Amino acid sequence: MSAAHDPLHQPSAPIVTEPVPDLQLQMLVRLIGQDATAALPVTLTVGGSFLHGDLISHEAWTTEWAHTLHGVDGPGAQLLERFPQQVDEAVEDKQGRHTPQRLPQWIHLRDAIGVAGAGGSVVMPLWRGRLTDVSGWSLGKPK
Repeated sequence: MSAAHDPLHQPSAPIVTEPVPDLQLQMLVRLIGQDATAALPVTLTVGGSFLHGDLISHEAWTTEWAHTLHGVDGPGAQLLERFPQQVDEAVEDKQGRHTPQRLPQWIHLRDAIGVAGAGGSVVMPLWRGRLTDVSGWSLGKPK
């Protein structure tokens, strides 16, 4: 077979790829989203680092984030009071209230601890990240 007819030697156009979130993790996030009081311990790999905490719903994260924003002092603090609700309202308006529900694109953790290499750990009361940035996950937290 000549190189001209060999598909392995044919020039091809570049292929643009986009990160794709893990379908099972998306389904788990959607399941947790059905109950604002639910929490599930998880460990994630994000950017080569480990992150563990309690997986919570978007609703629970928004409520706790709003509570945190109420505690902010200083000039302009009053502007933050309704910020989480305004963001959710803007998203609903953009997506339309009657469109079918997409799979979640974001993941939310409470009491998250990030561990990177030999460095120390970072404690975050609330954490939000894109599901496409999660390269691995497991149920439970390290002991």
